[in-house]
Amino acid sequence: MSQEQPRRPSGQQEPTIRYGDVFPAVSGNLAEKPVAPQDAATMQSAENLVLGQTLKGGPAAAMQSAATANERMGVVGHDDATAVQGVTVSETRVPGGRLITEFVAGQAVGQYLARDDAMAGGAGAGAGGGGVVDNTKVTIGEALEATALAAGDDPVERSDAAAIQAAEARATGLDGNVPGGLAAQAQAAAAANAWAASDEDKTTLGDVLADAAAKLVADRPVESADALRVAGAENRNKGDGTARPGGVAASMAAAARLNRNEAVWE
Repeated sequence: MSQEQPRRPSGQQEPTIRYGDVFPAVSGNLAEKPVAPQDAATMQSAENLVLGQTLKGGPAAAMQSAATANERMGVVGHDDATAVQGVTVSETRVPGGRLITEFVAGQAVGQYLARDDAMAGGAGAGAGGGGVVDNTKVTIGEALEATALAAGDDPVERSDAAAIQAAEARATGLDGNVPGGLAAQAQAAAAANAWAASDEDKTTLGDVLADAAAKLVADRPVESADALRVAGAENRNKGDGTARPGGVAASMAAAARLNRNEAVWE
C-alpha cells in the first residue's frame, strides 16, 4: 500500500517549505524546490556515515523537519526526491581535525570543523608516550586550501577576491598585493569572470586556491581577528551581504574555532 500523502487540488496555494527557505544561501532552481523526504533521509545517512551522528541543528535535521511538514501538507510524497544532483557530505583532513562540508545539488549548505580526539590529550596515558597532545594549528594558507576543496567549482567573484586579499594580507603582514600572489590572481579572475560568456569559461576558486599554502610568501595560524577581517571583506563586497557557504570567510572562521580548541558542533 502506498504511503504517499494525498495532494491538494492544483489550484490551491500550498505553504511549501523550499530549499531557499531552509538554506538562504542556495540559489538557482534549487532555491524554489520543496524539501523532499528522500533528500532529507539521504543527508541524514551521509551525516551518520561521516560523523557518526546526526548533527543537532545541522542540515539533515533542518531538512528532515521541512520535509516532514511538506509531506504532511501533501506537497511531496514520501518517496520524492527533488534535489536532482543529490546530497553529499565530504570530509577533508586538515591539521588537527576534519573539515566537513555538506552539499545539496552541488551547493554547500553547511561546513564544520571537528578536532581529532587526540588533541584533547590523554590524561593518564600509559607507557609508550601515547599522551602527547598535538598542538598543530591550521594556517591561513591551509584554510584557503580547504576553500578550494569545499567550494572549488564555484567561479571567483569580487567578494571572493576581497576575502582572499584580506587573508593574504593577514598572512604576510603586507599592506599591498604580492605581485603574482593569490590576491592578484583572484582579482584578475573575478574581473575576467564578470565578462565570461559562460560558466565553463570562468576561473574557479579551486583554480586560484589549490596549493595556497605553498603560494603564500608567508603563512601563520588563523586567529579570530584574521577570520573577522576576512569575513568583513567578503560580506562588504557581496550584493546580499552574506558569506559564501564553504567559502573563504567560512573556512577561516572554522579554522579559528579549531585553533581555539573549540568543537564546531555539539
